[in-house]
Amino acid sequence: MKRPETDIDKVANDWVKHLAKRSPSYSTYLGFPGGEGEMDDYSPDALKQDRKDAAELASKLEKMAAADEVDEVTKDAMLQDLNKEMRLYDAGLYFRNLNNIASPAQDIRDVFDLSPTATEQDWEHLASRMNKVGFSLGGYTDSLRLSIEAGDAPARRQVEEIITQANQITATDGFFREFAKNAKAADSELPESLKQDLAAAAEAATAAYAKFGEFLSSELLPTASEQDAIGKERYGLLSERFLGARIDVDETYEWGKQELARIVAEQEAVAEQIKPGATVEEAVAHLEKDPSTKLHGTEELQKWMQRLSDEAIEKLSGTHFDIAEPLKKLECMIAPTKHGGIYYTGPTDDFSRPGRMWWSVPEGVTEFDTWRETTTVYHEGVPGHHLQVAQQTYVKDTLNDWRRLASWTSGHGEGWALYAERLMDELGFYRRQARLSF
Repeated sequence: MKRPETDIDKVANDWVKHLAKRSPSYSTYLGFPGGEGEMDDYSPDALKQDRKDAAELASKLEKMAAADEVDEVTKDAMLQDLNKEMRLYDAGLYFRNLNNIASPAQDIRDVFDLSPTATEQDWEHLASRMNKVGFSLGGYTDSLRLSIEAGDAPARRQVEEIITQANQITATDGFFREFAKNAKAADSELPESLKQDLAAAAEAATAAYAKFGEFLSSELLPTASEQDAIGKERYGLLSERFLGARIDVDETYEWGKQELARIVAEQEAVAEQIKPGATVEEAVAHLEKDPSTKLHGTEELQKWMQRLSDEAIEKLSGTHFDIAEPLKKLECMIAPTKHGGIYYTGPTDDFSRPGRMWWSVPEGVTEFDTWRETTTVYHEGVPGHHLQVAQQTYVKDTLNDWRRLASWTSGHGEGWALYAERLMDELGFYRRQARLSF
């Protein structure tokens, strides 16, 4: 039965619309219409406005009465989320927001992977979007400059990694150039004039990343922190954002050391099973010599990922999980970048674009071991992130849009995906897939 929209549900639904309007890349992620030819604004003024908008919404929510227990959860979760974002801004963390996997440095490029490409109009939007990469990177650069002025620049090794990523994007065969060169609509040839516009836009986007890379090398890197550490107070704030709860960081650190010891002991026990008397490193070397678990090239990797994912959906559906029909399509993709990350992107709100698992293969890597990569497929796909995120998107009748589409706590999200890896072990899937002889 569909849940009647309460006043708090309406506020939550309207906030998602606001977020989509504020962030064209988020609108693309959700599949909402509008902003297809635009890029996000990461400038100091935009970040300041985001903080103001969050404060106004929090003030409004505080005064609202919950109609039922569902409203109570929505209100509490949204207030926690809004207050944490304001505290992150006040702590200066948005002005040093740069890391190797999930920051505007990647987001600005990544939106092109999810942008529609089926029609001539889609490619017109993409030409516009590429032409605005410079705007997005320029605002981001201005925000990072504030971290320099505050003596609070990001860590050196993070900056160095983003310089490497920028160099990959600006190479002769870098992303934007290849993206424009391979442009085609689903059912028609693109006009020559549009192809020329795309090529010019690709050069503009490439030049913008080159300028960004120069800023990183000449301005940010010389001021970068030699240490990754950011202090106990700010670490506590980020851990609260990650986990959705406050923790005693000293107590958790001690627990973490115990967990590390447990994991090492488990690794050593498995190594003993694989090759009696072997160290972990020796067991890995032994497994890497097994030709039956080798995949050669990204095409083989993609086909294996898809086969493994499809099998998991087929075998788990109707037995361990009720998997709705739209969730049964999960696309396994080789990412156009070479950054080395593996990640999941959710479906659009209407499932016209399915959930996708992406593998960004580093330069020079041409061989893959199925025994090493199997857990990742289950982590990113089913029963991991895909089952989690796509199911959340699917239940429109019971959850408001904010809870379906915008509420994400990494501790829960990644916690589920890690549990999914263990679950597949308990269900015997690794024994069927690994084909190891030990």
